[in-house]
Amino acid sequence: MQYFTEHKWMQFVALLVVFFALVMAIDPATGGNLWRLQETRFWLLPDVVNDGLKFLINDFWVVETYDAELDIIEQSTMMKEFTRDLSGVVLFSINLIREILLGGVKTVVAFTSWDFISENEWARIPALPWPTVAAGAFLTGQYLGGRNLSLLAGISTIYIAVFGQWTPAMQTLSFVLVAVPLSVFLGLTLGIIAFRNKTFESVLAPLLNVAQTMPHFSYLIPVVVFFGIGDQAGAISTVIFATPPMIRLTILGLKKVSPEVVEAGMMSGCNSRQLMFKVLIPTARHDILIGVNQVIMQCLAMAVIASFIGAKGLGYDLLVSLNMLKIGQALELGISIVLIAVVLDRLSLAWAKKQVDYFANVPFYVRHKYSLAFVGIFIFTSIIAYVASVIFPDKANYFYFIHESQGLTTEKFWDSIVDWIITNTYDSVQSFNFFMITSILMPMKEAYLSMPVAATLFLVAGTGYIVGGLRSAIVATALIAFIALTPWWDRALITAYMTTFAVIISVTIGCSVGILCSRNPKATKFMLLVCDTFQTFPSFVYLIPVIMLFGVSDLSVLIAVIVYATIPATRYTVEGLCNVPKSLQEAGSMSGVNRTQRLLKIELPLAFPHIMLGINQTVIFSLFMIIIGAFIGTDDLGQLIMQSLSQANGMGQGIVLGLCVAFIGLAVDHLIHTWAEQRKKVLGLS
Repeated sequence: MQYFTEHKWMQFVALLVVFFALVMAIDPATGGNLWRLQETRFWLLPDVVNDGLKFLINDFWVVETYDAELDIIEQSTMMKEFTRDLSGVVLFSINLIREILLGGVKTVVAFTSWDFISENEWARIPALPWPTVAAGAFLTGQYLGGRNLSLLAGISTIYIAVFGQWTPAMQTLSFVLVAVPLSVFLGLTLGIIAFRNKTFESVLAPLLNVAQTMPHFSYLIPVVVFFGIGDQAGAISTVIFATPPMIRLTILGLKKVSPEVVEAGMMSGCNSRQLMFKVLIPTARHDILIGVNQVIMQCLAMAVIASFIGAKGLGYDLLVSLNMLKIGQALELGISIVLIAVVLDRLSLAWAKKQVDYFANVPFYVRHKYSLAFVGIFIFTSIIAYVASVIFPDKANYFYFIHESQGLTTEKFWDSIVDWIITNTYDSVQSFNFFMITSILMPMKEAYLSMPVAATLFLVAGTGYIVGGLRSAIVATALIAFIALTPWWDRALITAYMTTFAVIISVTIGCSVGILCSRNPKATKFMLLVCDTFQTFPSFVYLIPVIMLFGVSDLSVLIAVIVYATIPATRYTVEGLCNVPKSLQEAGSMSGVNRTQRLLKIELPLAFPHIMLGINQTVIFSLFMIIIGAFIGTDDLGQLIMQSLSQANGMGQGIVLGLCVAFIGLAVDHLIHTWAEQRKKVLGLS
């Protein structure tokens, strides 16, 4: 008995034996609540949420408002007025930045009228010439990271302009330039408050956990109800999605400031406000700017998803292309999205790493040479563009932007490759597709759907108890029991089966590649660069090549999920093995072990907690991508969430479905984190 209690693997074996016994014993026909929980009042939760939000919008806090256009006083609610005003401010900001980049009259109309525009042809904002933006990208890259970053930023900008994607790219950029500052401001403010108030932090922590595991689509449904559709709704949903990582990294950065720095600030006479803004925030600058980097990446990822509710830009065009199965056009758009993501990621990371010399005593023109150079280029290119429009008023002015129909294109090239692939690999691909679906995926799906509620909850509770004791058992079981109480248990099991398959393959590939690459410093550096690059790709981009090869099926989604989710497994494995102290590796070698023994007995056990965190990220990435994969056809929770977008009363259902997905992720996250922390304590790494 003592051997059993001391060895957890024996407990897991016993747990699985009992679980399979329950699966065999509970009959679907006669199992009743042991098989599937019957309909209860809990099934009305989506309707309760829906009615509550409707009451908040239509009946709570009724106020009288004056309609200047109709010259009448009408009744409204405070929530309607607030969302209307917020929508107006956000939409005005997006249009202002968009018209600075592309030109237009909407901003001028906001302060005048359409009659004024008709009477005065000059009353419009001219477009910013694309060579000006390209020059700004070159100069920014040179200032932050040197020649290589400058070439990356500048050439990427030129590519987008020359290939006729300038207009949708600037629409996306204007969207991001509004969402990012709002997310950073909210995240920084809430992070500072949470740092100062531990009670607020303890309340905020579970909300952040749920927010960071909710699928993207779940943010869209309530936003559509409150703010309508369009760019403003997309921007607001993006801000909600992108703010949590900023809050977390702000709190982390402020907590990492050493007590000596804080004491030095207090001894110099700083009050609490001066201590925060003159000492703590500058010291935590690196972590806060990493938070800004994460916000930018989240905003770009969400910019594609936001196209479902009318946000303009590259994401909207990509969605249209995928719907029409124009793969060549979709690839061009995907490349443009990837280039913007990579450039903004590299620029923001370089900004975070750049050291500020507060004591440099250089002349004004030297300190601001890049800004002065940009101003000079802006004036020169603006004059050239204006003169060209005066001399050739009836012709397209390529200095402002190159229209899609006039730019270079590789669409036919990509389409021909797709046609060649389909023609020459159709039989083998279809055979592989048929084999995977009939021999592996369908049996696995049926096995998951045969899991009774009682047996599944027993397995979750037992796993939680073995891993972390009674507390972990209660937390994990409560999260999964919430799903069991809803009408979507079968859909949740389908989501779980797809996640399990993707995680097993991703972890196998990621850990294997990570172990091999960690053996060589050059391979390690190369693999981390690959992971960094692929991690900047918006998740939607991964769907394009799999649709080309495998069409629309569960296998297509799973291949995209595996590619996307392999990144964290690989990265964390490489980092975990590289962080094993050299002294321990040398001690192992001196004791006579070979490289394989050193890997298995020393390096992997020490890197195990870090690798487990990578597996945890792999699970979350898989869940997110599976929900997005509902766009090309799956029958999991993601499909129901997408259906909720088009239903008049789908708000409550969408939110509850999003919570179901989040709770799957949170249950796994809790178990893995608990296990990793225990291993750290055993290894003396905590």
